Amino acid sequence: MSWLDDDDDDEEFDETTLRSRPNPKANRPRTKRRPAHADAEVARVLGVDRGRYTVLADEDGPHERRVLATRARELRRMPIVTGDRARIVGDRSGDEGTLARIVGIEERTSLLRRSADDTDQVERVIVANADQMLIVVAAADPEPRARLVDRYLVAALDAGIRPLLVVTKTDLADPAVFLEHFDGLDLEVFTSRQDEMPLERIGARLSGHATVFVGHSGVGKSTLVNALVPSAMRATGHVNEVTGRGRHTSSSTVSLRYRGAAGSGWVIDTPGVRSFGLGHVDPAHILGAFTELALIAEDCPRGCTHLPDAPDCAIMEAAADGRLGPNGAARLDSLQRLLLTFAGSS
Repeated sequence: MSWLDDDDDDEEFDETTLRSRPNPKANRPRTKRRPAHADAEVARVLGVDRGRYTVLADEDGPHERRVLATRARELRRMPIVTGDRARIVGDRSGDEGTLARIVGIEERTSLLRRSADDTDQVERVIVANADQMLIVVAAADPEPRARLVDRYLVAALDAGIRPLLVVTKTDLADPAVFLEHFDGLDLEVFTSRQDEMPLERIGARLSGHATVFVGHSGVGKSTLVNALVPSAMRATGHVNEVTGRGRHTSSSTVSLRYRGAAGSGWVIDTPGVRSFGLGHVDPAHILGAFTELALIAEDCPRGCTHLPDAPDCAIMEAAADGRLGPNGAARLDSLQRLLLTFAGSS
């Protein structure tokens, strides 16, 4: 008999009888369901450094400790910034060499953002959950920039944060003319000399709040932070004598605990910047930063642009009648520059 006629052999080598190797991945289909992490602990994000987050667990509790953490894979597209309230799991002992994991972010009460420029819709998140902004400018060396302060005010209003203003180096120049630009605003102002800082007055405003410090490079922001929080040891620099510009010293945003006679709070120090883009801001919020002009604008027709060619604009009529005064005219010019920028980028 030929081997071709051997039905038994055909059956013996039928490949359908061979066992196949199981595929573990196919046997465990992927799912979007994530662990609930019911045992997660909420901690304050103090700083970020190369993908590692320093967080404060059990804040003001008997087991307060600093913990180093990384973010969970599912949060890779979410910005986690200083001031965030993060949910952490894993090794939360804070011991050297340990690493916890951030698995979620609590709802934020505020979010301070900026963009590269006014036409850039890509925003950069600076800090979360701050309720105050302390704007630091110098009376001289470098010269104060009123329009940069206007931008800070708009960003603060957009974020729902209360602005404060401190003018440093008042022993070098009188800031009176500069401060006239902000007459009529609900803005508390502090003045500071290089040899005498109003630490108690400023500290009283920091108590019970999370305050983000912002300012142009070289204005003395880090010096002020070090005076308020002696353990901060933030790097300080000087102003270039040729360019008149400050040198960047603080390179990261960090939360520091303030303890004063009036109580404790949080100081959030940010790197000095020379520009502050508002591409992310709702243009409707710009006028609100100019309190005294916003009151006059209540008599404007619906849809008024408040620009020089706007018909029946109450602000322009007040300017023509001399009711704004010299300081009001400068404020109007600053407002219109911002409005024109946004009108050109829309």
